[in-house]
Amino acid sequence: MDFSLSPELATLKDEVEAFVRHEVIPYEYDPRWTEHGPTDELRKELNGKAKAANLLAVHVAEEFGGRDLSHFEKAIVFEAAGYSMLGPVAIHCQAPDEGNIHLLQEIATPAQKEKFLRPLATAETRSCFAMTEPSPGAGSDPSALSTTAKPDGNGWVINGRKWLITGAQGAAFSIIMARTGDGPGDATMFLKELPDPTFNYARSLDTLDSSFMGGHGVIDIENLKVSGDDVLGEVGKGFRYAQIRLAPARLTHCMRWLGAARRAHVIATEYARERQAFGKPLGEHQGVSFMLADNEMDIYTSRLAIWRTAWSLDQGERASSESSMAKVICSEAIWRVVDRSMQILGGLGLTRDTMVERIFRDVRAFRIYDGPSEVHRWALGRRIVENKFRC
Repeated sequence: MDFSLSPELATLKDEVEAFVRHEVIPYEYDPRWTEHGPTDELRKELNGKAKAANLLAVHVAEEFGGRDLSHFEKAIVFEAAGYSMLGPVAIHCQAPDEGNIHLLQEIATPAQKEKFLRPLATAETRSCFAMTEPSPGAGSDPSALSTTAKPDGNGWVINGRKWLITGAQGAAFSIIMARTGDGPGDATMFLKELPDPTFNYARSLDTLDSSFMGGHGVIDIENLKVSGDDVLGEVGKGFRYAQIRLAPARLTHCMRWLGAARRAHVIATEYARERQAFGKPLGEHQGVSFMLADNEMDIYTSRLAIWRTAWSLDQGERASSESSMAKVICSEAIWRVVDRSMQILGGLGLTRDTMVERIFRDVRAFRIYDGPSEVHRWALGRRIVENKFRC
């Protein structure tokens, strides 16, 4: 297990870090970064800068213009991009597009890759992934999936309601998960071009976070028709394909948010060096210096968890348990880092004079999406008791 960086990877990391600092951070107070995420106008402007710097979508397969990064290489690059929450948007490694690109590369047909993947991989379009449903449908328990797809000639008719669908507003297509049988595992993924009146964007949800393109929406699917050619993969294997997408996608979330946590820590550290309190710099007070030390340890352990899981994925392992552990470890540690950083900043931390307040709101959501910490702990505990997993 070798975590050393090749000269090429070290150079790429430096290039992404410099790009984010000099080209992306100046956009952080642009009014086009709204409460429902950056606008497409802002995204395209940032994508143009990334393309000019030869940093656009570097993670995708070479046949689509990327550098075909390994999971470990993504860990290095995505953390560097995450130093600004607009960084992943700029280099086009943001969710849900990054996870959808990975899934399409793995299971899409050649025709589907040309139609859907190529424009997505080159940032010409955006996408969404429609699985989550309001109660009593699929949430933390995907087996509760209630959206149905019924056979109709050589195609299917889909009906259901989805919610918290990230990026649906403005997406060029959606991957839709629907039940195609009566068994608990009978689900299928479908591709659907958008916009379409039968894929009705009902409303945008006002959420705590604000860094995702297109925000989070409610979708009413009413007699949506797809052809047999729009089935992604094989009928009835939707849940299996979801794991192909979700295990790496959980990890890439960790990578990006670790960069944001590091940014918050740097802002707090600089403030602690400069701010005077009770006759000396704030950072010389033990209560503050201990918080800074704890931040460094949380960043360190998070990075190691990410790298170890990325290594497992690069060996061809499913790494489901490792991914679950990394998601819990990182989401909770990242939250602690940003929370401490806000505490160190005091009143300043509550304002938008720094990015910490905005990072704070976004990383709180990370403990819920991609599986709440409690669900991952429950799944890990079950595997441990059944002797199906041990470190």
